[in-house]
Amino acid sequence: MNMRIMGFLLTAASTLCATAALAGGPEEAVKGGDRSSVDLTVYNQNLSLIREERTFILPKGLSTVVVPDIPSTIDGTSVHFMSLTDPPSVRVLEQNYQYDLVSQAKLLERYLGRQVEFMRLDPATNKERAVPGTLLASGYAGTGGLVAEIEGKVELNPSGRLVLPSLPEGLILKPQLTWMVSSTREGTHKAELSYLAGGLSWSCTYVALMDDKGSSLDITGWVTLTNNSGTSFHDAGLKLVAGDVNIVQDQAMPLYKAMRSDMAAEAGAAQFSQSNLFEYKLYSLQRRTNIGNNETKQVELASAHNVKTKKTYVYDGLVDQWRTWWNNSSYRSQESFGQQSNTKVGVYVAFKNEEKSGLGIALPKGKVRVYERDEEGKEQFVGEDQIDHTPKDENVRLFLGNAFDLVGERVQKDFKSYGNGRIVEETIEITMRNHKDETVAAEVYEHPWRWSQWEIVTASDAWTKVDQSTLKFPVTLPKDGEKKVRYTIRYSW
Repeated sequence: MNMRIMGFLLTAASTLCATAALAGGPEEAVKGGDRSSVDLTVYNQNLSLIREERTFILPKGLSTVVVPDIPSTIDGTSVHFMSLTDPPSVRVLEQNYQYDLVSQAKLLERYLGRQVEFMRLDPATNKERAVPGTLLASGYAGTGGLVAEIEGKVELNPSGRLVLPSLPEGLILKPQLTWMVSSTREGTHKAELSYLAGGLSWSCTYVALMDDKGSSLDITGWVTLTNNSGTSFHDAGLKLVAGDVNIVQDQAMPLYKAMRSDMAAEAGAAQFSQSNLFEYKLYSLQRRTNIGNNETKQVELASAHNVKTKKTYVYDGLVDQWRTWWNNSSYRSQESFGQQSNTKVGVYVAFKNEEKSGLGIALPKGKVRVYERDEEGKEQFVGEDQIDHTPKDENVRLFLGNAFDLVGERVQKDFKSYGNGRIVEETIEITMRNHKDETVAAEVYEHPWRWSQWEIVTASDAWTKVDQSTLKFPVTLPKDGEKKVRYTIRYSW
């Protein structure tokens, strides 16, 4: 026989054998060793990059390799494998991600039409005996209940304990990767394996304790790491990426089990170091950690004391409907629009993310909860807000709620239309009442919404133009008194 043809036949035969083993054939698979090292890079978008090292004992030629203890949320298309011992000698030719896990429904489905046993109590001997039968319906997928043929009769929901002869082929206890591997070097290979997986995510929350004057606060940032990936990671290196990383969503992520809480905090030096990664921020934990499956872990990210803070009262009397009306020609000359009034005065707290305040690091987006001590010195919750990713030396502004003792009122005092309806003049009066026993500073915001071309004709107080649709009037409210702001605005088109 031609040697070239013989070589082709031998190669084909080897490939068929390996393929059969990959599909669950008789050839015994090589099982990959446990992780000797693992490092996690977790993104705040329900995504993680997992890099691990394992040991494989490979024969020369083609073989089937099983990699156990893989996250059930792995993206099988993202797997990268490389032998660290001899990179050119090992190739992964095929890969299967096997996740058909054992469950009662799947076991019964596999045994439909097959013989099973029902363990029933024999009244005469008071002992269990096995009664053979054939399973006809599993009771799942809306079939209504278990159905079996026993001793020539069909029984619905038969009594007895159902016993199956063995675990059906194809079902596994934990998710795993199965590879067809080609190796030109026999022996032990230390290998690196990396892949993307869902179910591992992190978020940041902040806790701030403010003094009773709203002039300073102590703030601590916490990383909350959630692992619903289906596997645990022991002695893992941990890095966190903050930023708006673009991820193509091919399909909706699966729903995961509820989390349990496991808080961990350590005092002392900063636990995370910060560096740059592309256009994002990378936070590296300066020690290794354990992250169990279905676990939520909290680690301190940063803390600062006596951060200089400013409390501000803001009255924005025109309800948010003006955003719908803005520059809309259908509404611009209608007198009744813009007469609505909001009475609430918002309370804001602002500080600068700067180094001299003990901060000066990139703050990941997250919720900020603010507390204040009462007259007995006990901490009480006073409000919360959400911040976006905030670079160093940028301002942070938190809306905590509405002031109880401050009230605002906004009314339309006059309205005129002339110039064949191409000019409108409107007079607005804002009244703010202070029921506190102290003088407070506040800011009044107004929104010229009727048209983009406008001018202030008269104003009782100094004002600044924040942007094309926002005016700001700084005001001082006397204790237990009130302050009126009045202005006339002219629109033309």
